Amino acid sequence: MTPETLWSLVLSGALGLIGWVLKNHVEEVKRLQILLNRTREEVARDYVTRADMHTDMNRVISRLDNLDKKIDELMRSLAK
Repeated sequence: MTPETLWSLVLSGALGLIGWVLKNHVEEVKRLQILLNRTREEVARDYVTRADMHTDMNRVISRLDNLDKKIDELMRSLAK
């Protein structure tokens, strides 16, 4: 075997290994991107937005204020 042939084999093997490693990394990045997109969809589906939360909380607070007024009126009427 000549030194040139040996050098070509070594370079071919090294380039093949580098190509295989890069291919695996690219596939892993694609897989992670798919998982990230799925996670984003699930988070958007499972959690409420800040505006929706404030709207719901304001409704609850207004109901509690109404109940507080009614209890105050009942206490006044019972005190007389």
